[in-house]
Amino acid sequence: MALENRDIMAAARSNLKGKWGIAIPLGLIFFVIFMVIGLIPFVGLIATLVLRGALNLGLYSSFLGIIQGKEIKVGNLFDGFSCFGSSCIAYLLIILFTILWTLLLIIPGIIASLSYAMTFFILSENHDITGLEAIRRSKQMMEGNKWQLFCLGLRFIGWFLLGIITVGIGFLWIGPYYLASLAKFYDDVREPAVVQPAMASFINPV
Repeated sequence: MALENRDIMAAARSNLKGKWGIAIPLGLIFFVIFMVIGLIPFVGLIATLVLRGALNLGLYSSFLGIIQGKEIKVGNLFDGFSCFGSSCIAYLLIILFTILWTLLLIIPGIIASLSYAMTFFILSENHDITGLEAIRRSKQMMEGNKWQLFCLGLRFIGWFLLGIITVGIGFLWIGPYYLASLAKFYDDVREPAVVQPAMASFINPV
């Protein structure tokens, strides 16, 4: 890990300069889609479970592209549907594993969520792997990095409170800022873990 959290956040702000016009719509459309879906009783929950993985993949991939200086469009939010199966499975498994760890204690649940945090970034650069393999690579990548990611999240508490105070309006900027910081974090820790082959599934269980 080369960068400290303050440097990651500074880099995220720098990469967002001139990109707010695409970053804000990406986050807003993502939010509106699931807000509308969530209003539908029962069916909305099923639709969320089915669609969230692909849209997560599109969102994370788009912000990684912004961090890497690529040309991103709003339509890239839906690119995750090209890997629908693996992204959907990844999302469902992350929920399942996190819930199971949380049933033990809150802290193991938090640790699990940190371990799986890079899954969709990894999928965005490795379309040929399965959702479970992406989770395992994320777990491997986050060894020794979970505490820093946790502290990065703590740095956003004040920003999130500001978003609440502004009746959600502030999240139009705070959301993209957080996602860009998360993408920069991934970009900093991605080598060499992201290119290493995943271990056999029964050797290193999740």
